[in-house]
Amino acid sequence: MPPAPATRVEIAGRELGLSNLDKVLYPRSQTTKAEVIDYYARVGKWMLPHLRGRPVTLRRFPDGVGAEGFFEKKCPKHRPQWVQTKTVRTSKIVDHCLLEEPAALVWTANLAALELHVPMGRVPDIACPTGVVFDLDPGAPAGMEACVEVALVLRDLLANAGLRAVVKGSGSKGLHLGVPLNTATNFDATRDFAAAVARLLTTHMPDRVTDVMSKAQRPGKVFIDWSQNTFTKTTVCAYSLRATEVPHVSAPLTWAEVEAAAAGPATEAAQALTFGPAEVLARCEADGDAFAGWLEWEQSLPELA
Repeated sequence: MPPAPATRVEIAGRELGLSNLDKVLYPRSQTTKAEVIDYYARVGKWMLPHLRGRPVTLRRFPDGVGAEGFFEKKCPKHRPQWVQTKTVRTSKIVDHCLLEEPAALVWTANLAALELHVPMGRVPDIACPTGVVFDLDPGAPAGMEACVEVALVLRDLLANAGLRAVVKGSGSKGLHLGVPLNTATNFDATRDFAAAVARLLTTHMPDRVTDVMSKAQRPGKVFIDWSQNTFTKTTVCAYSLRATEVPHVSAPLTWAEVEAAAAGPATEAAQALTFGPAEVLARCEADGDAFAGWLEWEQSLPELA
């Protein structure tokens, strides 16, 4: 059968052709590409501020999450001319997409880019990280309940150093804790700070925490991944979908929600802090962007003793 003609839509003054809208991208929930596009079109109001200025890496699943996906750093040549790019020089020179407007977000959704990953720096100075991130990743049999415990200890440790933190679900099985800076710094400073904090928690909670990436060190513990605070690393963006069995979102959380999950049954922590697209949109409509502090708060790292 010849491919069906593209469906033409207009998004904020831009015309796009959308294809294969009935294709199922999440087989377990029968979530279609049309539903994925609809989510990104609607969540853009809150997501785009977290994407703007950040050279994005796409994680695409053209055949759905039941098949193997791939990361795409180079912005496709067939992009619309109004999709901007940013050249990033590491071991290679790559022109990444910049998603600056609603239509660009819908365009990537039409590519079945379920996940959008962003670096810590943003244009014009991508060598200046705008914050520090701690990825709390539980090793089985530890789960979300262990991440919740570690996140609260980490939050209080940072508060004692005069730093406020924000938190979001990874959308998979852990939590992301962010320390907004939005002041002049560099990746050496943020990496060293994150590593020192992770080492401190490992020293004081050795039965529950590790700062070593080796999987042999991780069963039953929460791995504090501090290594994402380097120029070449990326973290899944707030409000991004994840390539899970059913569509979950890397959803911003409030600390009150994390505290409530800690006080409740351990077996219910993951359910309490995991949200799908419809739930995230309802939360945003009711309460706005719970991750706004990541963009707005200005802080400086303390000197390492």
